Amino acid sequence: MSHMLKMYALLVRASLRSGMQYKFNFIFSTFMAALINIAEFLMVALVLVKFGSIKGWSIYEVGYLYSVIMLSKAIYRSFASDVHHLEKYLVSGDLDALLIRPIPVLLALMTQNYRILFGEFGQGLIILSMSMGGLMNQGQISWTAVPLTLMVILTGAVILFTIGLITATFGFWLTRIEELQNITEDAARTAAQYPLDLYPGWLKMTLIAFIPVGIANYVPSLYVLRGEYGLWLMFATAAFAVLFLAAGLLFWRFGISRYQSTGT
Repeated sequence: MSHMLKMYALLVRASLRSGMQYKFNFIFSTFMAALINIAEFLMVALVLVKFGSIKGWSIYEVGYLYSVIMLSKAIYRSFASDVHHLEKYLVSGDLDALLIRPIPVLLALMTQNYRILFGEFGQGLIILSMSMGGLMNQGQISWTAVPLTLMVILTGAVILFTIGLITATFGFWLTRIEELQNITEDAARTAAQYPLDLYPGWLKMTLIAFIPVGIANYVPSLYVLRGEYGLWLMFATAAFAVLFLAAGLLFWRFGISRYQSTGT
């Protein structure tokens, strides 16, 4: 394991050096990503400010859900960006070059085009700090929510990564997976940025049981924000993340064993 981590760190440094050759592009893309996310949240915040709450969820609680899954996504996309972009490797045949490297294909893929999403991290931390500060002032949560929130963010990152990995694995059969990713990653995660109570029962169940983005933030937040169900819910979420990741890695191994080169 330590050998794999050292190798990952080495490949990440090489990828960062390559990416920083285009500093303006890096700074501009970071700024634009933050601006888009801010505009997204402001639209919801304006509604909440006017009406006070939606389905019993206050602006601080919605801000908490929004920022937690944003930070989980930022971790996933920073540490394994090109898992989400596997399609371009399949279409171009560039995956063949990764197959001949003396390291696991997934590790090689995770370190391609590495970049830290400073915009998403910055915005997520600001919204999270403001939301938790407001909830603490209201007496709804205490400082014990801080380590619990860190746990939610990390387990959420594992869950989002696994959803991305499973979706990418389907590419070994489908090749073109962009539309599938729009559903399982982008649309599902966007829906989970807000309380699942807003959605009809079938959609809420889908986002918990079938595309489990709801387990990345909504489910554990029921305990962190409202004390519902009990502390066991946090450990159950973490256990699910570990088992889900193990299943995703097995599916990836099966998928890559069925990979057929494009021959280009």
